[in-house]
Amino acid sequence: MEFDTATLLAIAAMSVVTATTRLSGLWFAKLVRPQSRIAAALQAVPSAVLMSVIAPAVFLQGPAEALAAGITLLLAFRLPMMAAVVGGVAAVVALRYLIG
Repeated sequence: MEFDTATLLAIAAMSVVTATTRLSGLWFAKLVRPQSRIAAALQAVPSAVLMSVIAPAVFLQGPAEALAAGITLLLAFRLPMMAAVVGGVAAVVALRYLIG
């Protein structure tokens, strides 16, 4: 295997930029105390990011996956998270078998 110096430098530079971005975010968070509305918005960000990743995958796959996502959502309101995940996986398997 051959090592390319430019590739290694690019990887090192990207690592430095990534670390700097993350550390500066932590530093900035210590300096600024968000207002209540901003704090509420920031608490909703993880769910929004998760949905932006999951939703396209769910609705572009097919009807079985979309129905299983709905079933999983309903299960998540009633059951612990692990039970909802297991139920969602079971729903996908069953619906793919039934619907195709």
